[in-house]
Amino acid sequence: MKITICGSMTFAGKMSEAKKELEKQGHVVFVPCDIEKHLENPALVDNFAEDLPHMIANDVIRDHFDLIEKSDAIVVLNYPKNGCDGYVGASTLMEMGVAYYLHKKIFTLFDIPASDKARWAHEVSAMQPVVLAGDLGKIK
Repeated sequence: MKITICGSMTFAGKMSEAKKELEKQGHVVFVPCDIEKHLENPALVDNFAEDLPHMIANDVIRDHFDLIEKSDAIVVLNYPKNGCDGYVGASTLMEMGVAYYLHKKIFTLFDIPASDKARWAHEVSAMQPVVLAGDLGKIK
């Protein structure tokens, strides 16, 4: 299966690990085009003054949408962040929307919080992702 990994760039290291694990299972795996930049500079994700010009110059959002288009599925690495278990940020929510629109399979690594805990959880739940309960080996 061709799989695109999605999630907060805070988890760039975990994306790299997930890519290796999924490739061992025989999948073709795509990660964000700027993963190396984020691995080299983990603070970039919170440095909007530096990150925005980088994102525009490299057309990061469109590039990731293109990866989703050529994939069979996405895997959302929704680790806890900002006090929210199953965190999905703005960019990841957009990516999930693209995958849903394109009729791609959507997996989340962890469960989605209740809608009263995170407003976006309602929309994510409507996309009916397959929850992997932390186990990438469940992808079939």
